[in-house]
Amino acid sequence: MHHHIRDGHIRNGMPARDLGARGWSKPWSDDAGGACLEAKKLADGRVALRQSTDPDSPALVLTPAEVAGFLAGVKKGEADFLL
Repeated sequence: MHHHIRDGHIRNGMPARDLGARGWSKPWSDDAGGACLEAKKLADGRVALRQSTDPDSPALVLTPAEVAGFLAGVKKGEADFLL
């Protein structure tokens, strides 16, 4: 692990680069071919999200339950207001 992670403490808002360069994927992408939301599954089951065009940006770290709730809401159309 990178030296910014003390005792394995991964938290919201930490620089995404501190989570390492490997393991990020782009399950969501825009049609313009630029900005993408990248996701990385962490060893403890949580998921980190970052902006692909700014890999040094803060990471959003979600629990499996938070990811499941978000995806269920999206499937039901509950996030359509964001468009």
